[in-house]
Amino acid sequence: MRRLEHPLRRFRLAAILLGIVVAVGVGGYMLINGWSLLDSFYMVIITISTVGYTEVHPQGWPGRLFTSGLIVVGVGTMLYGFGVFAETLADNAFGRYRRERQLQRNLEALSDHFIICGYGRIGTQVVAEFEAHRVPYVVIDQTDEALERIRAEGRLHIEGDASKEDILKQAGIERARGLISAVDSDERAVYIVLAARAFNPNLYIVARAGRPDSIRRLELAGATRTISPYVMAGHRMAELAIRPAMVELLDTLHHGEAGIGVEEMVVESGTKAAGKTLDEAGLLSPDGAKVLAVRRLDGTVITNPPAATRLEDGDLVIGLGTEDQLFATASRLR
Repeated sequence: MRRLEHPLRRFRLAAILLGIVVAVGVGGYMLINGWSLLDSFYMVIITISTVGYTEVHPQGWPGRLFTSGLIVVGVGTMLYGFGVFAETLADNAFGRYRRERQLQRNLEALSDHFIICGYGRIGTQVVAEFEAHRVPYVVIDQTDEALERIRAEGRLHIEGDASKEDILKQAGIERARGLISAVDSDERAVYIVLAARAFNPNLYIVARAGRPDSIRRLELAGATRTISPYVMAGHRMAELAIRPAMVELLDTLHHGEAGIGVEEMVVESGTKAAGKTLDEAGLLSPDGAKVLAVRRLDGTVITNPPAATRLEDGDLVIGLGTEDQLFATASRLR
C-alpha cells in the first residue's frame, strides 16, 4: 500500500509564503510609518485580502509604494493558496487519505492471515476464493494495472516488491499464516520464497511455477507446496474426462453447495483433544462431522480412522458434514 502524505502538507509552501508576507508587511509598516504592531498587522491583513477598507492612518509615498508591492505579492500568495486548495478538492485527497488510513489500520490488525504476492489472473482468483471463505489476506503488487484494479475493488493491499524485506514486514509476515506467490516470473518467485522463509521459518508457502523445471528450485528455496498451473489444468481436464461425476461431487463438497462440506482442523498443542482417542475427544458423536482421515506430522494418513485412534499435537483431522456439524467438531478439538 503506497503511503500518501497528509493533504494538509500540501499547504506548507503556501503557509510559509503567507507567513513571510505577513511578517515583512508588519515589519515594513512599523519601520516606514512608525505604526504600532496591531495597526501594522491589521493593515497587512486588509491589504492582502483586498477587502477594500480605508488605510489605518494616512501614508506618504514610501508607505504607498510599500503597500503597492505588498498587494502584488500578497494577492499572488493568496491565489496560490486557493489554487492548492482547489487542487486538493479536485483530487479528493482527503477522501483518499481517509481510505488509506483505514487500510493501514486494517493491515495492522491482521493476524493469522495470508499474504498474496501478485494480483494477476491467478492472484485474482485466489482473492475471490478467500473472499468466499472469509479468509483474511493482504495483496502485494507493484504493477500499475493490478494496483488500479485492486484500489477500485477496495482490497487490502500494499504497493511494492514482495521480495523486499520492508514490504514483507509491512504485510505482517511474522504473524501471517501463510504466503501465496502468484507472480508471473519464476525468478521473482524464488526471491520471494527465500525472503519469506528467512523471516518466518514456520510459514506455509504455496508458490506458482510457470515452468516445470522451476518446481525444484522453488522447493529448494523453501516453498511448502509448488503448483504448476499447466500441470494442474491438464490433470483437471483428464480427471473430468475420465471421472466427471467424482470430480463434480468433490467440487460440491469442497464448496459446500449441497449443504455439506469438507474441512480440515488442526489439533494444536495444549488443546483438550490432544492425547485423547477419537472416542474420548467426542469426535464420533452423532452431532459432529464424520472423520474421514487423520494426517500425522510425518505425513502418515489414517483413512476412516477407528475410534481408538489417538490424536497427537499437530495432527490434521479431515471431517465431512454440515456447517453445524463441522463447527461442533472444531469446538471439541479446541
